[in-house]
Amino acid sequence: MNYINFWRRIMENDVIQKVKIANLDFENPFFDSLRDDYPGFNSWLSRKGGEDAYVLVDNNQLLGFLYLKDEKEADDSIIPSFDMRRRLKIGTFKIDSHGTVLGQRFLSIILRKMLNDGHDFTYVTLFPKQTGLVNLFEKFGFRQWGTKSNGELVYFKDLAVLNDIYKDFPRLSLQCPTKKYLLSIFPQYHTKMFPESQLRTERHHYVEDLSVTNSSEKIYISAARQVLEMRPGDHIVIYRTAERDIPAEFSSVASTICTVSEIRQITDFENFDKFQEYCGKGTIFSQEELEKFWYNQYPKYIIKMLYNVSLNKRIIRRDLRDIVGINAQRWTCVELSDNQFRDILEMGEINESFIIN
Repeated sequence: MNYINFWRRIMENDVIQKVKIANLDFENPFFDSLRDDYPGFNSWLSRKGGEDAYVLVDNNQLLGFLYLKDEKEADDSIIPSFDMRRRLKIGTFKIDSHGTVLGQRFLSIILRKMLNDGHDFTYVTLFPKQTGLVNLFEKFGFRQWGTKSNGELVYFKDLAVLNDIYKDFPRLSLQCPTKKYLLSIFPQYHTKMFPESQLRTERHHYVEDLSVTNSSEKIYISAARQVLEMRPGDHIVIYRTAERDIPAEFSSVASTICTVSEIRQITDFENFDKFQEYCGKGTIFSQEELEKFWYNQYPKYIIKMLYNVSLNKRIIRRDLRDIVGINAQRWTCVELSDNQFRDILEMGEINESFIIN
């Protein structure tokens, strides 16, 4: 399968939905493996009919299902048991064979909900045979808590700091000495790369983002040579440049916080196929654009980054200059001081749960 075409198609169709379980086709073959693993699964679906689930649909095919439950009571069915603490249970979770890409998509929803809703931790039960999901959860900081009597493993993630940008995701750490940058992105790419629902979030009002673009990993290709100075763990303030015919003072805005995962150059790849494979699962560039970049060897600087959090209040260029104190001739890629970065976090009014101090 061409992953670029697949990824673009699901972005364009916005196929993630939050639906009532009763509206699903319980006999869909997608649920067969769950029926095999959990006796009485159809009865469970019927009992939960009035509750919500997250589903991923593409070309009328059900590709993913996620049910979340808010819990606080003690649970002795888990060894060792859970005491009375507010937690987010990943009740039922299945994705199809496109596991890595779609799994990260669902994990982003789970972990943001845990932080935004103030849960102490989240947890999931998995059979040992589900190695792909076990690896995915471990990559993003889940640790084994214990087991259940049916042989399932219990994995949990709390607010413990693990000093790893993936394991601590979506939180960003201010404890380690890292550099901070402001990175410009054109509006047409910004719209695809970062969810519009977050950009329209009103002050002090959290809107759950269900757009497919709300994934954990992003890839952007820049012409700014300063990108080569970035290192894994550095933080990036995404700066959307001016809209057409509107002064930059008021339409260019800081919108989003990301963390650098890896920096590559287009010349690192021996052929186009390897370049496309690297970029294809996380970039917003089309097949044609990637071919053009490869042919011209420009732009050449590739940033893989984790999308941590969007600012609840966008900061216009005038305030970035006059209040934050950014004074640059070119705003393509600008290094920020620690104080400037903290000012942006404060002015952006992000949920403090997303920050590790």
